[in-house]
Amino acid sequence: MSDIFFMPATDMVAAIRAGQLSAREVMTAHLARIEQVNPQLNAIVTLHAEQALQAAAQADEDQAHGKPLGALHGLPVAHKDLLLTRGMRTTFGSKVHERFIPAKSALVVERQQQAGAISIGKTNTPEFGAGSQTFNAVFGATRNPYDPSLTCGGSSGGSAVALASGMVPLADGTDMGGSLRCPANFCNVVGLRPSAGRVPQLPAQDAWSTMSVSGPMARNVQDLALYLSVMAGFDARDPIAIEGDGAQFRAPLARDFKGVRVAWSPDLGGIPVDPRVTAVLQAQRQLFEDLGCVVEDVTPDLRDATEIFMTLRALDFELRLGPLMDAHPGVLKDTVVWNIEEGRKLTGPQIARAYKLRTQLFERMHRFMEKYEFLLCPVNQVPPFAIDQPYITEIDGVQMENYIDWMRSCFSITVTSHPAMSLPCGFTDEGLPVGLQVVGRHRDDFGLLQLGYAFEQVNGAGRRRPGL
Repeated sequence: MSDIFFMPATDMVAAIRAGQLSAREVMTAHLARIEQVNPQLNAIVTLHAEQALQAAAQADEDQAHGKPLGALHGLPVAHKDLLLTRGMRTTFGSKVHERFIPAKSALVVERQQQAGAISIGKTNTPEFGAGSQTFNAVFGATRNPYDPSLTCGGSSGGSAVALASGMVPLADGTDMGGSLRCPANFCNVVGLRPSAGRVPQLPAQDAWSTMSVSGPMARNVQDLALYLSVMAGFDARDPIAIEGDGAQFRAPLARDFKGVRVAWSPDLGGIPVDPRVTAVLQAQRQLFEDLGCVVEDVTPDLRDATEIFMTLRALDFELRLGPLMDAHPGVLKDTVVWNIEEGRKLTGPQIARAYKLRTQLFERMHRFMEKYEFLLCPVNQVPPFAIDQPYITEIDGVQMENYIDWMRSCFSITVTSHPAMSLPCGFTDEGLPVGLQVVGRHRDDFGLLQLGYAFEQVNGAGRRRPGL
């Protein structure tokens, strides 16, 4: 069975198309794996096993009758429990929506299904995706497959764990302050925060927002590119959707990086980073030089990033969840309530200042990336931590100011509006995964995939599986 459930998604699709595997065999193997490891890890919180097997049988019938096959034909996928999935319980990790079953799916889910993927269930997330530790009052905590006593990160934690442990070959997620990148880092998989507008956001409460995006997670970069090719693509209903067909991401990823200038920034200009993370990252720097890159120690000017993010995040929480808090007093978790209340304290001048500062930050970052094609920096500032610790309060002697302050390495990149990817990089002496964050030029998602693909060919950390 492990020959199937740890098979790369691109190979799995090819084997199904060639008749070497049936969609039913693939589904049976993954459902067996879920039965084996999910009780320990708690990654998939809603499972539609019977419906998935029926859909797999129909996929085989369609193939036998010569019907057109999508790019993800026959692949099991699981959807983050923030994404509306028609006919499948979608709780947002909240008691408020514990029994909610949507009548319509989010566009990102529809596109996967239209490409032939089979939705098997939902993956765990903190309540409304708030925080980078995956636990909630509905389903409890999701555990790290490399050490179940530790967190998997968040907020797309269930997706990362399902991938890393072989429960699915692909899983989706969302990212505002690092929710695709953080759990990918902690679980030794690949997570991409694509450019805003690359994956249209439908439905949306703020259609012009560039803070939160949907995106793919996979166990290697080529699988990630395949997945992105299905998610991406223009939709006129999204006012910031990027023109172009997602199929562009199925182009060959091999590229010569000789002479490409790369910025190396182990602490993004002074943010606290656990020495164990720094040591793992530093050991991989030479690999980029071996690829032909010109690697320089330099950091973009990210001043004001924290103020920008905290202001716009608070505004977003009030917009999305303020009315819900009023309708259900005392139900939402304290950190969500805090974010909403921070949003309600904002004044017009504060919001205006955040937008002005963000514009200036983007301009500085754009100039920096004209000189350097990529920025390399930490994903997470710490390795995975205890499952019963809600969030990090101190890093290398520096106290954190709030429950998301330990994610500055991710959310500082969010507000630059540049695409970013978490790549498996190595392991601490305790055997804990550490990822490398690769930031690309504005809207150059394909360039990110190319560098990530080249790096994983020479690094190999992503091929190390958890011992489950």
